[in-house]
Amino acid sequence: MDMAPSAHPDTTTTALPTVNRRRVATAAALASAVEWYDYFVFGIAAALVLGDLYFPAGSPTAGVLAAFATFAVGFLARPIGGIVAGQLGDKRGRKPMLVLALTLMGIATTGIGLLPTYETIGVAAPILLVLLRVAQGVAVGAQWGGAMLMATEYAPEGKRGVYGSVVQLGVPIGVVSANTVFLLAGAFTTDAQFAAWGWRVPFLIGLFVLALAWYIHTRVEETPEFREAERALAEKEKTEQSSPLRAILKGHLGTVLLAGGSFAVNTATFYILITGVLDYTTRELDMDKSAVLTVSLCVSLTQLVLIPAAAALSDKIGRIRVYALGAAGIALWAVPMFLLIDTGSLLWLAVGSFVASCFLSIMYGPQAALFAELFTPEMRYTGASLGYQIAAVLGGGLAPFVMVLLLEASGTSMAVSAYIIGLAVIALLSIKVLAGRAGSR
Repeated sequence: MDMAPSAHPDTTTTALPTVNRRRVATAAALASAVEWYDYFVFGIAAALVLGDLYFPAGSPTAGVLAAFATFAVGFLARPIGGIVAGQLGDKRGRKPMLVLALTLMGIATTGIGLLPTYETIGVAAPILLVLLRVAQGVAVGAQWGGAMLMATEYAPEGKRGVYGSVVQLGVPIGVVSANTVFLLAGAFTTDAQFAAWGWRVPFLIGLFVLALAWYIHTRVEETPEFREAERALAEKEKTEQSSPLRAILKGHLGTVLLAGGSFAVNTATFYILITGVLDYTTRELDMDKSAVLTVSLCVSLTQLVLIPAAAALSDKIGRIRVYALGAAGIALWAVPMFLLIDTGSLLWLAVGSFVASCFLSIMYGPQAALFAELFTPEMRYTGASLGYQIAAVLGGGLAPFVMVLLLEASGTSMAVSAYIIGLAVIALLSIKVLAGRAGSR
């Protein structure tokens, strides 16, 4: 039988040293930030240069579509990372999977930074680019569950939402860092130099991920909740229920699908804002690249406050209420947002993006704790990761690609607004079912 989320979970640890909790929370936040930085630099590069460098044949639109398709491949690979790391993370521990995910991401991102272009090695260039993007997808699919559980399973009683939000902060920190590095690379190079080698610098910074992986491996302990669950797992090791994935598919698949359905609108809107809008405003509205990146950077900075605030509120009034408020806000803002963006004004672009980011933050803040509470510790890594990565595939990975197709087919950004509203309706229906299950419990 599926488990439903409770408004005030009471399964956290209370007797751990504060310094230990802070070390783990800091490590989890840094892991999330550097992982998402590596992941986001690809999206920015896809909107700016990868189409010309790796998919040069055809029209500019075709090149952008090809680059965004490669961007989406990373999302299709994320469930693989979630499944593999979830299985091993639920049976062998959260920390080893997080270290492995960081190592894989560092190698893949650095590889992209060193990859020759189509002009140099021909068709091998886009093939290798796709393979490295797949590796990035597997890595981020494995990372989120590990970082999220390292934080939430160390949380003191009544603060799981706040502790989970430190991992969620990795997204805006990653966006800010990626945009900042690209802005600096553009500022210190000419257009020709940026296209030749400047865009590679943000990828080569991925080497620092390996240092963080070593720190977590040597300085961070496994979570207490996993150590407690480990005893139960040992007793079931030779039974059918010893496989977390089998247990999820057999008795909790509905919860996984509802979790994914509830969150797809968030990931879709987020990637439309940071990647799709970057392409749309620079290619269709002739807005300055650096100015648009600066707007994205500033809007992301506001999420550093909004995300933990929403998480703290969810600790007091319940996850579902806060989560649903964010989803409803996204639905209501989808049309005004693009009406403002279509003006071609940086000010209105900033206003439209900021209000949208507020609703995204309201959802994203409590999401880590909410997904953790959907499953028991022995299957939590698998279940929470699958729910999150399903949302990533249905929403985030395809969103920039779908946006370009909708704009080309309809000639109006209102088609993109309709796409967002459709996903928001699915989210609200999914949340309603989850809330009903919580009430029945």
